[in-house]
Order: sequence, then structure tokens, then C-alpha cells
Amino acid sequence: MVQIQIINASEFTYERNLETGTAEQLTTVQRIINDIKANGDQAVRNYTRQFDKVEIDQLRVSEQEIQAAYQQLSPELIEIIRQAKENIRSYHEKQLQTSWFTTQENGNVLGQKVTPLDRVGVYVPGGTAAYPSSVLMNVLPAKIAGVKEIVMCTPPGREGIPAAILVAANECGVTEIYRVGGAQAVAALAYGTETIAKVDKITGPGNIYIAIAKKLVYGIVDIDMIAGPSEVLVACDESAEATYAAADMLSQAEHDVLAAAYCVTLSRQKAKEIQQELTSQLAQLPRKDIAKESIEQQGKIIIAKDRSEMLRVINEIAPEHLEMMVEEPFSYLGEIRHAGAIFLGRYSSEPIGDYFAGPNHVLPTSGTARFSSPLSVDDFIKKSSVIYYSRQALQENGSKIVAFANEEGLDAHGRAIAIRLEREGL
Repeated sequence: MVQIQIINASEFTYERNLETGTAEQLTTVQRIINDIKANGDQAVRNYTRQFDKVEIDQLRVSEQEIQAAYQQLSPELIEIIRQAKENIRSYHEKQLQTSWFTTQENGNVLGQKVTPLDRVGVYVPGGTAAYPSSVLMNVLPAKIAGVKEIVMCTPPGREGIPAAILVAANECGVTEIYRVGGAQAVAALAYGTETIAKVDKITGPGNIYIAIAKKLVYGIVDIDMIAGPSEVLVACDESAEATYAAADMLSQAEHDVLAAAYCVTLSRQKAKEIQQELTSQLAQLPRKDIAKESIEQQGKIIIAKDRSEMLRVINEIAPEHLEMMVEEPFSYLGEIRHAGAIFLGRYSSEPIGDYFAGPNHVLPTSGTARFSSPLSVDDFIKKSSVIYYSRQALQENGSKIVAFANEEGLDAHGRAIAIRLEREGL
């Protein structure tokens, strides 16, 4: 039997676990960043040889390589990527903001000018798996926002870059692809090298070294977030299928031994059923060792006495993914205050959001859904306020502005207004 902790909600207190890395990891990443700043492309090649065990001559992926990738994928998979792209595009287009202006009676014009970022870097992890879904989720909002230059970095791997990643990037309109991974990729995007021009923002998931690198370059560039291990909370009442709940918990647990799979249920009997299902389903998973350690070390089944206590637990955890596997799930929506993505009903399994439905799967983790949001078109724009003040408005309000400035002891501020009032005879 899987040894997952089963506790009453009255005993549960959520503790945020924001992994910041060890002192040694921090030192390593800082050294890599400094080396990239000083030695550019050559440092990138050196670290690729050291960490990825790959010798690279050309950092940039050629158009011929991208087209060759299409020959390596089945037409069916290419079509699935295109369908997912359309779902994601359609959802994110509704987030697009436009500039606005308003003219007041005294002739003032006030407004907000929306401008896309010029150049964005997207990091797509490599390693033991390929993540074309990460390409779609990071690139399409930037494209919809109007970003002109979208640069992708991904580890080369001994077998090269997976074809699915190259196809997804091409389908989404990535303008440059570089076979560079790790902290060296983040540093190259932030500071630039002879080959890779620096960007304005870096998005995309990665391991602890990527997270540390993004944190260290923040301020030189913008970043999306410092993402922690993946997590899911499945909320169950008596109507929930234990089979589905366990399967969805394991879908997150297989990511990483640090991934957290929670269940909050109104029924102790349901808790036991889910525990039994976790045990039987684990035996069938190729990544069962990872999933088992995740479930036993990070997972919890929490028994709530009523709906109110269930909602308290949900809002306290503020999960990255929240599944409401309950009767009348829409009736809970107004009381859910903190969650990255909310999946309603028994058919809305979390992987639907990972790959195909349309909303973004780049989500706040480790309780940060209390104050942050999924990746969106908003992440790839910036806003400028616009002020046109008329002569009439200056006459009406100039002395008030002078008084405000004087109250703060900023005489030159007040004088900048007063000199106009005097010169214009106002």
C-alpha cells in the first residue's frame, strides 16, 4: 500500500516551499553568467561540451534542420500540434489589450499606450523528454501580443533537438532557434553573445539551475516567474471516481520527486479508495519510482468535514492545478480565490490543460497563485501612460499642484509649474 499521509483538515497547515538552491548551486550559476558575459559564444560552447557532452559549431539551428524535422514526425502528430496551436491561439487572442485615450471637457487627453516587447527569449527544457507543449504555451502569447523577435533556446542533446520541438517552434513563428541549454542559455539571452542578441524578457520552465539563473538576471531582463515543482490538488466529494482522482494525482507525481499531489475529500471512505487506487495504478507506471517517492514524501489526502473546510484548504494551498471533482462544480467557482488553473468536473483532467484545451499551462506554483497569474499575452506587453494637459487645465489646477509639491518639500517641482503660470499669465 502506498504510504501517503492521510490527515484531517483541522490538522493541516500549508507551508510554502520555494526552492532557492544551495550555496554551491548559486555560486556555480553566477560563475557561468560571469563567464558568458566575458567570453560569449566560446563560453557557451565550453559549457555545452561540459554539461551536455555535445560539441557544437553552429549555435543557430538552420532552416534546413527545421524542415527536416517535419519528415521525422508522423502527419498525425503534426496535425495534433496544429490543432493545439489553434486552441491556444483562440484562447489567448481574447486577452489582447488595446491602447485607449479619453478627452476631458477642459481639453486634457489622458490615455494608455500598449506596446509589445521587442525581443523575447523562450527557454524549452531538454533532458529525458521533449516538451513541444512548452513551445506552444510560451511562444503563442508572445506572438499574439505582437512581439517581433521570438528567440528559443533548448539543449542540443546527443541526438540533436527533438523534431517535435522544432516543428512546434516553426508552427508558432519562432524567429531564431539556438541549440543552447542550461544556465548558459539564460545568461546568453540576458547579456547577449556574438551570435545571440540579448532579449528583453525570458520565459519558460527548467531545473533549479535555470530558476537560479533567471533570478540572477532579473533586472537586466524581465522574467515570467521562478517556478517551483509541479503540483495538483484534487477536490472530491462522495460522487468522485477514486480511479480518476488517483490517476490525476499520479499525472503530476511522475514529473519529479518534489512534485506535490494533494487530495481534499469530504469522505474518509473515499480517501481509502483513492489510496488503494494510487497503489494499484503506480505498479503500471514506467516512472513509478519517481511517482511513488513524490506521493509518499510530498502527497497528502486531507479529509474535510464540510464544504467550507474544503474551500479553506484549497485557498490555503493556492494550488498550481485545482481539479473540482464534485457535484455541481460551478457552484464552487465564486468561493475559489487562489488557484493557477481550475478544472471543473469529472472529465476535466489536468493533462487536458497541459496540452490541448487552450489556457496556458505556465502557472504559479508553491502558493504563489495567491498573488500571481498564468502566463498570458499581458506578459509580453508594456503600458505607457499618456498625458496631454491643456492651457485651461493648467490654469484650473496649477496652483494645486504647486501646493502639493511644496508640501513634499520639492521646490523645483513646484517651480516647474509656477513658472508656466507666471509666463502664461495664468
